[in-house]
Amino acid sequence: MIQTRDVVLVGGGHAHALLLRMWAMKPLAGARLTLINPDPTAAYSGMLPGFVAGHYGRDALDIDLVQLARFAGARLILGAASGLDAERGEVHVPGRPPIGYDLCSVDVGITSAMPDLPGFAEHGIPAKPLADFAARWGQFRNGTDPARIAVIGGGIAGVELVLAMTHALRELGRDAEAHLIDRGAILKGMAAQTVAKMRAALGEYGVTLIEEAEVASVGPDHVTLTDGRQIISDFTTGAAGAKPYGWLSQTGLDHTDGFLNVSAELQTSDPRVFAVGDCAEMIHAPRPKAGVYAVRQAPVLLANLRACLMDQPLRRYHPQKDYLKLVSMGGKRALAERAGFAVSGGLMWRWKDHIDQKFMARFQDLQPMPPAPLPRDRVAGLADALGPKPLCGGCGSKVGRGALREVLAALPVLSRADIHALPGDDAALLQIGGKQQVLSTDHLSSLTDDPYVMARIAAIHALGDIWAMGAAPQAATVSVILPRLSDALTKRTLSEIMTGASEVLREAGADIVGGHSSVGAALTIGYSITGLTEAPVTLGGGRPGDALILTKPIGSGTVMAAEMQLQAKGAWVAEAVRYMQRSQAEASRLLARAHAMTDVTGFGLAGHLLNICQASGCAAELQTGHVPLLPGALELARQGVRSTLFPQNAAMHPGLQSDPLTDLMLDPQTAGGLLAAIPEADCPGLLRDLRAAGFPAVRVGRLMPGAPVVMFVTG
Repeated sequence: MIQTRDVVLVGGGHAHALLLRMWAMKPLAGARLTLINPDPTAAYSGMLPGFVAGHYGRDALDIDLVQLARFAGARLILGAASGLDAERGEVHVPGRPPIGYDLCSVDVGITSAMPDLPGFAEHGIPAKPLADFAARWGQFRNGTDPARIAVIGGGIAGVELVLAMTHALRELGRDAEAHLIDRGAILKGMAAQTVAKMRAALGEYGVTLIEEAEVASVGPDHVTLTDGRQIISDFTTGAAGAKPYGWLSQTGLDHTDGFLNVSAELQTSDPRVFAVGDCAEMIHAPRPKAGVYAVRQAPVLLANLRACLMDQPLRRYHPQKDYLKLVSMGGKRALAERAGFAVSGGLMWRWKDHIDQKFMARFQDLQPMPPAPLPRDRVAGLADALGPKPLCGGCGSKVGRGALREVLAALPVLSRADIHALPGDDAALLQIGGKQQVLSTDHLSSLTDDPYVMARIAAIHALGDIWAMGAAPQAATVSVILPRLSDALTKRTLSEIMTGASEVLREAGADIVGGHSSVGAALTIGYSITGLTEAPVTLGGGRPGDALILTKPIGSGTVMAAEMQLQAKGAWVAEAVRYMQRSQAEASRLLARAHAMTDVTGFGLAGHLLNICQASGCAAELQTGHVPLLPGALELARQGVRSTLFPQNAAMHPGLQSDPLTDLMLDPQTAGGLLAAIPEADCPGLLRDLRAAGFPAVRVGRLMPGAPVVMFVTG
């Protein structure tokens, strides 16, 4: 199906998360949906106090946007938006080309003015982003010394936070001294009953209230007030000073104090741009900032985006005048307030917990959409040939080693004297006058729907053959197969691809000199690259006794196979994608005197090590327990996740006993690290240099005398 219109969602707020969930149930043909968010997850703020108090685990708070985007058929771009050009129809994200749109919706929430407070950026701990706060809080909470904490801001969020913190510390038996500081009276705007009950709760937990006081600065172990008082605090956080992101007021869209003005249809002053959640100001019906409005805006936003794309009338959003407020009280107690009436206790906490869990359940246990059924009339064995899983992207979609070698072996021997045959090497060595040139080609089926990132990964992957031979990249041609897109989307996609390709190749020292494009079933990106070398490193120079060094962790095939099946955590996928974009240029330079070297890609670590053994005429010992793994790879392997290329890779090692760690040694890698055989005496120094250059290099084994075989050693 051709895609003709781009719908871009900026921010992973509650409304956008719900929209993605609903879009998955009823996608709109012809629309390409994109989500832009800084992180692979979005925290549900309603459960933050429960996490701080110890009622929930860390993962319970996160909406996994990687899984949600895959479920909705949306592409996910990890990055923080920094601008929106309404005239050009582009969203700007630092470090990458602009993302074009036909329709856009903004749901980025609000930020905090706390870092503007003198000393807070250096000594304070903002409650967001949650990952940083959670790590710092966990470290502090589990200490043994008396705990002294201070929370700046006496609104609902600040009161919930200080109660949750003191409860957690009390449960751990730690002496705690807590202060809640506000420039006015706490809980301003709340009903009198609510204020009275929450003040009583603060008193029960021994929280000292400091009201009508301005904070002057934050130090490493204290908070200084403008009247000169100092509040002792070893953990200072804040829930005050909420403000819109600065770039919103620079968009040219109408705004109120930086919050984007929206109509009843949730449109800004540009009808192509919508805004929802706390970053939006409903000028037709002003309301306080609260998550309940974002949740109820979601179905209206979805209906109106679809209506715009289908040239149909838009719906109006009618916000309720009041809403139920449920406030955590530290322990498993909560307060419910509506219309000035408040009630509190354990029943209210169970009610709040039920509502929160029900909301989060919408984004958990997502299942991949089933493939289209096979035709009723089909050849025998078709279902078995297709297998139970879709084909992986990246190196997981490569042809197996056995079939490839069998076909290549039937080709005629090289006839030109200026081409040097290098058994097993992926790159050819050409003699041009007195120069030696390396030539290689590689391409990848898309494993991410972000064309800019995919172009970078494919470039790093293709450069691996050049770097593995110790050569300096020289020139490249690019080959792109695009899915069927409109002219506008084709231009946008090609622009992102060529920007990503050019960045990587220029950094590596090569220039793009041409290429080819065509239209096919799915995105595929490939490169043919040349490099220059004076002393090529081949597979055939390994010697018994050589140490084996690996420069990147493995597991990308397993992680990305799990991502396709909605089994991988978003943070794991983001880390795998980050490593796949990591250049190996400096590692290649440092390993230029290796006896043998290869890049670890489709055949897996053990398969590429076997290539070295066969070319060098020796055996190898692979210490599986020393091999660095990508986050989540071993856990997924234990769950039975395998790439589609795994069976062919396993066939290279007959009789090998299968277990999760061993199987990861056979996992096909995309844009993997370098595996080098080096003199044992050089190993300590090279490891030191590689690590100093930022590579997580590890000694993973050694070459040994014997027939070409890889021996797997545990421990």
